[in-house]
Amino acid sequence: MLKANSVKTGALNSINLGGRKVDYRLVHSPSARKLRVRVGLAGVEVVQPKTREAEEVEAFLVSHGKWIIGQLKRVERFRSVRKARCGGTGEILYRGEPTKVQVEDVARRQGTNQVVFAQGCLVVVRGRVSRMPPAKSLENWLRRQARKEIQRHLDAVTHKLKRFPRKVYVMGQRTRWGNCSPLQNLSFNWRLIMAPEFVARYLVTHEVVHLAVPDHSKQFWLTIQSLCPETERAKQWLCANSHKLFLSLRELFPE
Repeated sequence: MLKANSVKTGALNSINLGGRKVDYRLVHSPSARKLRVRVGLAGVEVVQPKTREAEEVEAFLVSHGKWIIGQLKRVERFRSVRKARCGGTGEILYRGEPTKVQVEDVARRQGTNQVVFAQGCLVVVRGRVSRMPPAKSLENWLRRQARKEIQRHLDAVTHKLKRFPRKVYVMGQRTRWGNCSPLQNLSFNWRLIMAPEFVARYLVTHEVVHLAVPDHSKQFWLTIQSLCPETERAKQWLCANSHKLFLSLRELFPE
């Protein structure tokens, strides 16, 4: 059994359930009200509210062990019936890590395209009747992941600063990572999901602080530094790698 004090947020943890080793990723959520577990092609993910202690995670997983094992077997059965023909392989950054991208045609899939992140690879599972290009399906999926990640950082920073935006937009800007409008609306570039977590956290913090300090004064930078100690590291990463985030996803897939 996994010791509770060894559970790490964001890291890959493991636990023995019914004689089977199960890997899972723990995600801390300031807005969640109860422990939740999700099982899919990307693996097992546990959402931990800030009000719940780390030692409760193991007991929660054990109590839901039968269901988790059942869901994992369902995922394995799905994988076993796939008749994949892979093509259009390429590579992008995803959460700061070089990640392979490929397309799979699945004989039994009748609906729209589906994107899954499994075993360190982004897979566009193409539906037989879908007319949407794989590149667009991948972009839409990345946009959804970006919104979740941005919202997670927003929840943490806005509650600390006690400042909240009127609206939040996730867009496809070509020259900006984010913006705070005079109306107190925040907009962010969906490509933030391609950068490491500490970079996304810095960029979200940057725009949230503008809700309180509209300029780039000394007070502004001191406030950012107090909320995000990795500010300088994030800025250096962006200087060295931002060009890697603006590649055209269409180049990954041959016509």
